[in-house]
Amino acid sequence: MLTYDLVVPVKLLAEAKTRLAPSLDAAARAGLARAFVLDTLDAALAAERVARVIVVGDLSGHLDEIPTELVVVAEPEPRSLTAAIGHGIAEARRLAVDERDPTGVGGRAARSHRGLGVLLGDLPALTPQTLDVALGAASRHPLAFMPDAEGTGTTLATAAAHTRFEPAFGPDSAVLHRTLGFHDLSHDLPAGLVERVRRDVDTVEALDAAERLGLGPHSSAALAAARRRTDSTRKGAA
Repeated sequence: MLTYDLVVPVKLLAEAKTRLAPSLDAAARAGLARAFVLDTLDAALAAERVARVIVVGDLSGHLDEIPTELVVVAEPEPRSLTAAIGHGIAEARRLAVDERDPTGVGGRAARSHRGLGVLLGDLPALTPQTLDVALGAASRHPLAFMPDAEGTGTTLATAAAHTRFEPAFGPDSAVLHRTLGFHDLSHDLPAGLVERVRRDVDTVEALDAAERLGLGPHSSAALAAARRRTDSTRKGAA
């Protein structure tokens, strides 16, 4: 079974989910952004096809204690999504080279036979089982990607072992990935599962859609807290 090292870029909480304003205040947005990351990481860490998770960014505002299964590297300057992803991929390749031959023959560094992937950190409806199905489908292609629910962005991009991997996250990334030869995975998964991988959250409408799919525990709790906060604010203003 092909497994993957996944890179997950994480934004600073103060800069995350600005498009949820003015429906949610800054504290509620930060709480939801934190929860989205935690649910995404929980799904990735529990997936059987994920060998290692490499976070690029600062997790100090997300977790009091970093799980040993996570590799966390600082976001490079100047900060951008492209730079963070490139840095994470380079770190994944460096770690793979550093792994010694498990047979001990010759004591030489073994080439990793794992795939590489990039997973966005705002997929609050993602489950380990869904991610495993998506990565299983991806494993049949040298390069693959999952477009977001709107069909213009990308939530997941993968490459087989020893494959050149330069994903094109950002505006219109779905078109760019198709142009670069990435296989579109959106028709390879059952409808009930594919939306969980595609449903990133940047707007209130997207949050509502993710809630209908079923949020992870961190996101469910954060959304409930945000709603209580909003209700309290409205009652105080009345």
